[in-house]
Amino acid sequence: METALCGRLALAPNSLFNSSISGDKHSLSKGPHTSNRGVLMTMSTSVVAKGGGVLDKPIIEKTTPGRESEFDLRKSKKMAPPYRVILHNDNFNKREYVVQVLMKVIPGMTVDNAVNIMQEAHINGLAVVIVCAQADAEQHCMQLRGNGLLSSVEPDGGGC
Repeated sequence: METALCGRLALAPNSLFNSSISGDKHSLSKGPHTSNRGVLMTMSTSVVAKGGGVLDKPIIEKTTPGRESEFDLRKSKKMAPPYRVILHNDNFNKREYVVQVLMKVIPGMTVDNAVNIMQEAHINGLAVVIVCAQADAEQHCMQLRGNGLLSSVEPDGGGC
């Protein structure tokens, strides 16, 4: 064992543990050179320096009954496959009407986006209106059809 230096007094391990006084080999010596407080602090700091310490208690997210946690919501969104709502070109509806219906049916649709979608459908024959969950896609498609536009729903393949 090494000698611990406490203040200016060098203490050796055999001067700390003296079995001749009480007969117990684990009792501390009470000689004139002892500084038990300093020795115990030196011994305890050497233990902490080797990686000992108190770990922080982990934070557990509590959810109220009937509500899902943020993690569960993200997980369920990832599991639901996306679907595309497709707008098809027709020769019956005016362009302005198509823009108005897109803005009315699709939440958050801006005039610029509606015009671009209408133009793409007019030029290419079809255009993707929105990509969303299957239930929402079917609802949007039915609303577009209810306003006289040709539309369909298909799984989003992630391709071009």
